[in-house]
Amino acid sequence: MSVPNEEYNDVEGGLGLFARRLIAYILLILLTFLCLFWFYLLFVNSTRSNSEMGRGFTLIPSTHIMENFNNVMHGTLPILTGMRNSFVIAGLCAVISTYFSAMTAYAIHVYDFKAKKAIFTFILGVMMIPTQVTALGFVKLVGNLNLMNSFIPLIVPSIAAPATFYYMKQYMDSTLPHAIVEAARIDGSSEWRTFNTISLPIMKPAIAVQMIFTFVANWNNYFTPALILKKDEMKTLPILIAQLRSADFLKFDMGQVYMAIAVSIAPVIIVYIILSRSIVGGVAVGSVKG
Repeated sequence: MSVPNEEYNDVEGGLGLFARRLIAYILLILLTFLCLFWFYLLFVNSTRSNSEMGRGFTLIPSTHIMENFNNVMHGTLPILTGMRNSFVIAGLCAVISTYFSAMTAYAIHVYDFKAKKAIFTFILGVMMIPTQVTALGFVKLVGNLNLMNSFIPLIVPSIAAPATFYYMKQYMDSTLPHAIVEAARIDGSSEWRTFNTISLPIMKPAIAVQMIFTFVANWNNYFTPALILKKDEMKTLPILIAQLRSADFLKFDMGQVYMAIAVSIAPVIIVYIILSRSIVGGVAVGSVKG
């Protein structure tokens, strides 16, 4: 009697596993659809004219994509210049923020000193302060330094990124043993070389993740650049898109607005695709080493 029961249990277990996989696949397909549907809708709207946009919702692309693209690229607003400005600011902020946050996390993780816990707590406390609270004083400081209409106030403060530091510190606690650092010191490696050639490669997955987050956050940032940048040739893409949306009714064109948004998210998608490969590869390498 035990054999039929075992066969029944095997069949029941197989059906249960199949049902769980089926539910998982259905949920994944649903989530994928919900994520990609809005990109498709953005593409459809970027192919429609302003008059077609007023007729209502549709899933069928129109034929005005090149017209909208030319109007955006050769319009009154310097979209290409804004894209270049956004790329410079977001790219430099991503590199600087990630590198110096990793360096700060390395110092807190590796070295033992009296104020270690106090400094860590202070950095976490700074993370709780919203940007809007310090905006007035920040703008006044930038004005006193004669740095209005400059990228410097938007790039240099990214060196101090408490959220990025915290993520790096937590990742180091789980992936960077002190024994590796001690072994490098015994072999005669300097602290600078140990950090750059040993610690950073181990941190590759965390660096890729934070570079993506920092790049996207600064690419989409509207609040701080709008306070600092007043000249059209210095403005970033979110500011120019906001100006395009706030145009008067004679110049307002929803097709151009959707095309400008589509153009603005293309570099973000490209950066994500490039760095996502580093995330997967870094995780795989880490799992093999472990």
